[in-house]
Amino acid sequence: MSNLFDTVKSKASGQHKSESATGENKESTFSIQPHPAKTNDPSDLNPPNQGAGGLRSDPVMGAHHARDPHIPKQDILNSLEQPLSREELSKRQAELNK
Repeated sequence: MSNLFDTVKSKASGQHKSESATGENKESTFSIQPHPAKTNDPSDLNPPNQGAGGLRSDPVMGAHHARDPHIPKQDILNSLEQPLSREELSKRQAELNK
């Protein structure tokens, strides 16, 4: 039964029994593989991004898409120090500019 399969296999591959038995195939064969791209756009080969893509998917650019101003909670506001007065700021400026 295996002889029948060998015969069919050799006829399908185009090799004679003497070539397949000795393993001497003097010419190497090459085949052209298809390119995975469907279009001519190189970005088609990249994996798809999660989300909207473009500038909207960049977390750094997310600050430009903010809707409302951030208002901190009252306990955070109470823990902040009071801003310096104009006189204190001008005194500090004169001290730093010496």
